[in-house]
Amino acid sequence: MKLPEFKLNLLIPIIFLYTSCNSTKSVAPPSPVLPVPTDEQLAWHEMEMNAFIHFTTNTFTDLEWGYGDEKESIFNPTDLNTDQWISTLKNAGMKGVILTCKHHDGFCLWPSAYTEHSIKNSPYKNGKGDIVKEVSESTKKYGLKFGVYLSPWDRNHKDYGKPEYITYYRNQLKELFTGYGPIFEMWFDGANGGDGYYGGKREVRQIDRKTYYDWPTTLEMVRQIQPQVLFFSDAGPDIRWVGNEQGLAGETNWNTITPDTLYPGKADIGNLLSTGSENGTRWIPAEVDVSIRPGWFYHQKEDSLVKSPERLFEIYLTSVGRGSVLLLNVPPDRRGLIHENDVKSLVGFKHLRDSVFADNLAKNAAIEADNVRGKSKTYAAKNLIDGDKNTYWATDDNTKTASFVIDLKDPKQVTYIVLQEYIKLGQRVKSFAVEAWKNNQWQQIAQGTTIGYKKILKIDPIETQKIKVTIRDSKACPVLSNVEIF
Repeated sequence: MKLPEFKLNLLIPIIFLYTSCNSTKSVAPPSPVLPVPTDEQLAWHEMEMNAFIHFTTNTFTDLEWGYGDEKESIFNPTDLNTDQWISTLKNAGMKGVILTCKHHDGFCLWPSAYTEHSIKNSPYKNGKGDIVKEVSESTKKYGLKFGVYLSPWDRNHKDYGKPEYITYYRNQLKELFTGYGPIFEMWFDGANGGDGYYGGKREVRQIDRKTYYDWPTTLEMVRQIQPQVLFFSDAGPDIRWVGNEQGLAGETNWNTITPDTLYPGKADIGNLLSTGSENGTRWIPAEVDVSIRPGWFYHQKEDSLVKSPERLFEIYLTSVGRGSVLLLNVPPDRRGLIHENDVKSLVGFKHLRDSVFADNLAKNAAIEADNVRGKSKTYAAKNLIDGDKNTYWATDDNTKTASFVIDLKDPKQVTYIVLQEYIKLGQRVKSFAVEAWKNNQWQQIAQGTTIGYKKILKIDPIETQKIKVTIRDSKACPVLSNVEIF
């Protein structure tokens, strides 16, 4: 029976609605590739650049490692201004600051109740000063996160190497984590044991680095006070050392390692720390610590040796540009100020980054991929250039090799390409290549292994209208959140 025309007209929108809904039916997201970062680790990745501040008696003795017998009276900054420190670092683009509250010499920048070897017995503010508090308050003022370094090794303390010292160390951690507001990262290194003053003994004391500190108990105590804190050391447990102090993350850089046999100070693990482990059981990403000067503490003789803006930019590319977080040390001078040469270099570094990454050519481009998960708009290639870190391009589960092409619409000069994985679902990409359309054919201009949180590729400048990125191999279906072209 033929339907009346008016009834047929009513059915048309219904049929369209059904067809439209059916074509955008829900497609399940990719399953995570474990391990994945915690919320705190993800926030840490997104910080990208933080500052280290080394400041203690060494600043006044011209040493890098104090012996532990330095008189408290030598610590006497004449014009200290932590607002100058933190505003300088904020203007340079830093998101957090880690202060050496106590270095190996044992001198404390806060009036610790558990030692006389502290700022309370120095001329600074007639013994009423507390630089940890001042830095903490300045970071709050300028919107930066605050972190602490507390050296496990103490060349001043009479009980170092004995069980009593562990109680002392934990008591000082309690002071820091209960008295100075939220702390985003606790930093401790592998320099442990050797010669020292040790309360006048002047001897060599060695410890079993694997067992002496009983790190699991110590860190659990801290986490009970501030659950959000991330712990850095050679082996984590939350952030690992990159294995060098030159500003170099591995070109292959997995955010995962298996820490079962690792501990702070273990020898001969530099390569592992640099590259990570593809099949690591824990998400423990690498942090790249390097100083703006040859040394970690201020020395007047190094005023002419401050790294140039160009050198800092190179370090940026080999740290942040390889999926790590850069921790750049900027040591205050004897006045208690960041030196003019350091400030000038930091300003130039910021200007370089701003100028290089000013105009993202991919923002208004067209993009197509040869595979989209379930052919769903939810995982479309356009998510790579929408500026939203929470959207991503993904392929079907059985597709580990795929490519996408970005059409700039007109020929443009290209020098930098930025790639980012959606690491909430784990790190996946094992190998990739980048090609440019030139002389009516694809020409390879870059290739690499891991991507991770961020990969910045510097290429020989080339004029092209199209860029093609091919994922050659992946642990599971690739999941990328962002592509930028400059």
